[in-house]
Amino acid sequence: MARARAKARHILVADEAKCNELIDSIKGGRDFASVAQDYSQCPSSANGGDLGEFGPGEMVPAFDKVVFSADVGEVVGPVKTDFGYHIIEVTSRS
Repeated sequence: MARARAKARHILVADEAKCNELIDSIKGGRDFASVAQDYSQCPSSANGGDLGEFGPGEMVPAFDKVVFSADVGEVVGPVKTDFGYHIIEVTSRS
């Protein structure tokens, strides 16, 4: 059986308050990719937060859990990891 694969994008910031503020702006209609480009501290910000395709166990556990359980297209956060606070959107999963 083929392993699950997912594509996701994310925004990484240092604090929870900023994370919540950005989630509100995205849910209010601001483009996820432009928010990632403006605010994310991850190098993926240059690509609108796109992390490409990956399988279970390739990301840190808290991140993995969201990516393989959230609905595709749902904006989830804040998700705390050792890196900071993430806003995650699963763009596809198979």
